[in-house]
Parts: sequence; structure tokens; C-alpha cells
Amino acid sequence: MSKPEEIRSGRSFALARRIGLRYVRAGSSSSLAAFMSALSIAGLAFSVALLILVLSVVNGFEREVRENVLALVPHLVVTSSEPLNTAGWSDVEARLARVAEISEVEPVLASVGLVANAATSRAVVINGLDTEGEALARLGRFAVAGQVAELGAQRWGAILGASLARELGVDVGDTVDVFSPKLTPNPLATVPTFKAFQVVAITRVGSAEVDAKLVTLALPDARALLRERSPLNALHIQTRDVLLADSAGYAVRQALGPGFTTESWTATLGAMYRNIQFSRSIIGFMLWLLIAIAAFNLVVSLVMMVRDKRGDVAILITLGASARTIGGIFLWQGVAIAFIGVALGTGLGVVAALWIGELASAFERATGVVLLNPDVYPIDFLPSQILLSDLLVVASGVLVLAVLAAVYPARQAAALKPAVVLRGD
Repeated sequence: MSKPEEIRSGRSFALARRIGLRYVRAGSSSSLAAFMSALSIAGLAFSVALLILVLSVVNGFEREVRENVLALVPHLVVTSSEPLNTAGWSDVEARLARVAEISEVEPVLASVGLVANAATSRAVVINGLDTEGEALARLGRFAVAGQVAELGAQRWGAILGASLARELGVDVGDTVDVFSPKLTPNPLATVPTFKAFQVVAITRVGSAEVDAKLVTLALPDARALLRERSPLNALHIQTRDVLLADSAGYAVRQALGPGFTTESWTATLGAMYRNIQFSRSIIGFMLWLLIAIAAFNLVVSLVMMVRDKRGDVAILITLGASARTIGGIFLWQGVAIAFIGVALGTGLGVVAALWIGELASAFERATGVVLLNPDVYPIDFLPSQILLSDLLVVASGVLVLAVLAAVYPARQAAALKPAVVLRGD
């Protein structure tokens, strides 16, 4: 390209940009076309904001499940078909230490049971933990009352979930009776085995699986309550990657051989996690369709703008403007509308994602409607996590759609015949 042609090309580009941006700023003499431009911006902004908000909520759900619920739920549970003594379980732990996917092994004495006070009772899962282990330390991150360290500092202490404590009407320092599934023989009648425990801490994870059903005891106290001769009856395993628990389970079965049962967290909570992933895909697809509709609205708006400005276009062509310049004007207008819509939508989406938890709580308090029932959902609050990758994908995707949407009106404007337009006017 020669230098005069480069200059003309640069001037054509600048002229198209200047006129296109002025059309966006100044609106149109046609109130209908102006309304359609505003509607295009509003449609894009609403769609972008909604997509960012929904993706952030789904990200929040996934984060809470992975970092909170699955931080306390064992990724793998290993049990033996035959009772093992201390040496037997130590040998099992030594073999598990050679499995690369495993990050932590915790000895556990687990059983179903019953917790009761003078007012009511609840069926629970009893977990006897090593008070020096990592599992108890992780549980301490979720303490809302008391100190989990007190479990090892005193005898007959218990940690309750927040929902369970609320249902029983107890607080730190109160006493509850914990019943073992084993019965005590008596000359007159068989009586249940139970022991009074003092509540030393209350934890809240946000999951019904933990907050309403789990009672944590020190390992010696659990052994005495359950009257177990074996020092423990299971090993709780945490893997380096929670999503690879099933493959780690295969390696564990290979290392231990027959006589042991391995159960993954995916057997109990896997469907819930897959539902979150599936919901993200379906909801994202539906919202992208909404954005596509907003982009189609942009096409209609620009077509109406071309019809409204056909007199100006005819004059520009008569004065020497090329078809490329005319098309560039409306391309620039479409890009400007898209940029404004994306900017507004991103800002609104980020603000809404940051405040969605508080807004949901305020709505529940005002209306009494429970948005997330802990009996149905893995957590009982509305989380949110904004990812930069989501913002970039949404913004760039919408801008690309907007540019593609502006191509047809721009080509329509470039094909106008000035003689026909001026004669018609």
C-alpha cells in the first residue's frame, strides 16, 4: 500500500470511529431508534450481570463443598472385615503410607448412636478421633463456640454440630447423654449403654451431614462408650486431590488386598457434586442463549439506526466516503454499544455477586422463606466466588458476539445507493 493510500485508510478509520461513537453519544433523531439503542445496552448489561452472578454462585457452591464439607468428610474410608489389634492397624497404616495419592490417614472409632437430653433426642454418627490428629485440627476451623482443644484436655467431652446443638437446646458447658448401639445385660432387663458428656465446643460447617448428625468424641472416650476391644474400626483417608479419590481408592485396594473395604466420598456425596457441575453447564448454556438474544436485539437496533441515518449515509457517500468507511461507522457503533453493555453488566454482576449472601439472608429474614433447605442442599447459605477467568470469558465472548451482530447492519449500510435514498427523501 502506498503512503497516500495509507493516509486515506487511516483517515477513513478515524472518520468511521468518530461518527460511530458520536451516534452512540448523541442518540438519534428517531425516538424509536434511540430507545432500541438503550434497550440493546440494557439487554447486554442485564445478561452479562446475570451470567456473572450465576457463575459466581455456582463457583461458591463448588468451593464450599470442596474446602468445607469435603474437608471434614473423609475422602476414603477403610474398614476391615475382621477385628484388628493395634499392631494390625499399624501395619495397615504403613502400607497406606506407600500410596502416593494419600495425604493423611486418621484412625477412627465410628458408630451410629443417639444423643439425648431431658427435652429430646436425635440419631447421630459418633466419631472417636485422635485428639492429636489433623482431623480434629480441621474441625477447629469451624468452631463457633468453645474450643475443640478441650476435647483432649478433659475426660468425657463432646463436640456437637450447630444444628444438633440447636435442636437439643444445649450450649457449651451443658451435658448430654450419648447412647451406644450396644446394650448392657442386666438380671432384670437389658438396658442401653450410655454416658453423660459435657459439650466442649460447637461447630458450624453449613452442611446438614455434619452440623445435624455428627458427634465427635476423644478416641479413648468413644472406645469406653462403645465397649470396643479393638483400638479402632476404620481409617479415614484424605487424598491430595479430592476429585481423584476413586482412583486413589483403587490404589488403596491394591495395597491392602482382600479383607478390607474401601468406600469413597463419591458414594455418598458424589451425586451432589456432579449435580453442581451439571447445573453450571446447563445454566451457563441457557444464559449464553439469553446473551445471544440480546445480541440479536443489537442487530435490530443497528438496522433501525441504518434506516434512520440513511440520509446522512447518502450524503457521506456523495462526499466521497467509501463503502468501507460507511460499514465501519456502524461497526464502531455496535462495538461501542457492546462495550458499554459489557462494562455496566460486569460492574453490576460483580457487585451483586459480592452482596448476594447478605441479600439472600435479608430476604429470608423479611419473608420467612428458606432459600436453601439444609436437608436438601449441601450448605444452608448462598456462597459466591468471583473468578477472573469467568469475567474475561464472559466479557470477551459478549464482545465477539456483538461485533458479529453488527456485521449485517454495517454491510446493509455500505450497500445503500445515495441516488435512491436522496430521491426517496
